[in-house]
Amino acid sequence: MNIDPPPFSRFTHEGLELAFFDEGDPSGDPVLLIHGFASSANVNWVFPGWLKTLGDAGYRVIALDNRGHGASAKPHDPALYTPPLMAGDAAALLDHLAIPEAHVFGYSMGARITAFMALTHPHRVRSVVFGGLGIGMVEGVGDWDPIADALLAPSLDDVTHTRGRMFRAFAEQTKSDRQALAACIMTSRDLLTEADMARIDMPALIGVGTKDDIAGAPQPLAALMPDARALDIPGRDHMLAVGDKVFKRAVLDFYAEIEGR
Repeated sequence: MNIDPPPFSRFTHEGLELAFFDEGDPSGDPVLLIHGFASSANVNWVFPGWLKTLGDAGYRVIALDNRGHGASAKPHDPALYTPPLMAGDAAALLDHLAIPEAHVFGYSMGARITAFMALTHPHRVRSVVFGGLGIGMVEGVGDWDPIADALLAPSLDDVTHTRGRMFRAFAEQTKSDRQALAACIMTSRDLLTEADMARIDMPALIGVGTKDDIAGAPQPLAALMPDARALDIPGRDHMLAVGDKVFKRAVLDFYAEIEGR
């Protein structure tokens, strides 16, 4: 499998320079990918094989590095990391590429951003895939304040919080700007209401690993939405579910079903 990083381009939105790639079949239906917290377009979508999977299936595959992540601008102001602002970045990328509508697929924090995009820019979103986030979209995903503390601690050795250690280690592995990530985690966790979810009426797939202790179950979230289906990704936790072959097959089948309508 070719998992070499593709070439990235840049555009500017709200004064921030944001990096993205535009790969796959340029004449195919566009899929916009939105990565999770402390990740990047490469880490979330290229290295686990999504770019190849979707590209080989004939899709135009677009992914951005969210603000604060990857090769994009990394402001340290928490006010700049709310989900509506990051959803605006994703919509602005479609504007930049002159794409009127796309399938939008987000993982974890990216799933939350995708939901906000579906609510604030519904005419731009043909379908949604929420990966790594189920009913936690509405009910919350636990206490994440220690994550910011972990990111700002002098070293990993100073972090005792289990989830904090996981994300601190991940941030170090990806050579992230830990101050930008700490700002992001402070303000990027806005919850949606049951009524909000009921307004997301485009086709939806919600995939969560059966060993994911962060996301919340996908079935209760799907039940709130008019046209959603839930997927259990067997034996996978939050970090490993993203590249799972069961998830990939389900997404391809989901898109094929939509195209066949």
